[in-house]
Amino acid sequence: MSWLIVGTVPRQDFGLVWGAYAVRGREIDMGGVSVGVARGTPALMATAHAAALVLGVEPPEALLVGDTGTGEGSRALYARLVEDVGLVRHAGVTFHYLMPDVVWHNRILWGLEGLAHRPLLVADAGFMYAAKMSGYASHYDLFTPDVGEMAFLADEAAPHPFYTRGFLLQEDERVPELIAAAQAGENAARHLLVKGQTDYVVAGGRVVATLNEPDTPAMEHIGGTGDTLTGLVTALLASGMGVPESCRIAALTNRLLGLLADPTPACGVAELLPFLPKALERALR
Repeated sequence: MSWLIVGTVPRQDFGLVWGAYAVRGREIDMGGVSVGVARGTPALMATAHAAALVLGVEPPEALLVGDTGTGEGSRALYARLVEDVGLVRHAGVTFHYLMPDVVWHNRILWGLEGLAHRPLLVADAGFMYAAKMSGYASHYDLFTPDVGEMAFLADEAAPHPFYTRGFLLQEDERVPELIAAAQAGENAARHLLVKGQTDYVVAGGRVVATLNEPDTPAMEHIGGTGDTLTGLVTALLASGMGVPESCRIAALTNRLLGLLADPTPACGVAELLPFLPKALERALR
């Protein structure tokens, strides 16, 4: 099944591009421009591409734009997606780093839900914030928050994760409580993959799986490992696997990736990716 990744790269010289992309070593080639695989949407894209090859499915397409934090690129991307929503004939869409904008979010969501074949909807980072702030979080099939973002979803009054009330520094033991609060406030997607010291797979507000092994402490200090997790679940969903099982296999693969790569905190995502095929194959077994 085809899949679409929607996100940004922190570069002013990167235009708006929609289509296929290639992964060459530590870079992604798209629209005649190369982007380094470090963290953020490029890390998600590189991981999803590598995992798709292992799974024998079509690598995802991407709708990508440069945005250095002004929101200008994100707004251009939003407008393009609203205008050409009929081109979304994909099985699913993964939304990633975008400047949160509730008005544009709603226009996109309504457009996608109006399609003859509604795609599965996955959101992480900025678009997840907009989904929660819009009041339409429950329309999504999967959110992939870390523990701090889970606290934001649990706080019905917080307009942004920076303003979450008293949760951000709490320990992982509070995650089940935060999941229940987010579900009660209708601020959670139908499924959650909560990334942390322990990973939680949630379906309909119920924890259906937890993973805390293997544990590679250095992975906690490598920027972008949350993006690799979202990339893995994207590829697994594109293979036709159900949401809870895709989340469980993705979380296990990400942990095995750390075990096999044996990284130091100085490593980057690009140095982990060569170990991804073996990690995914082992997780699938």
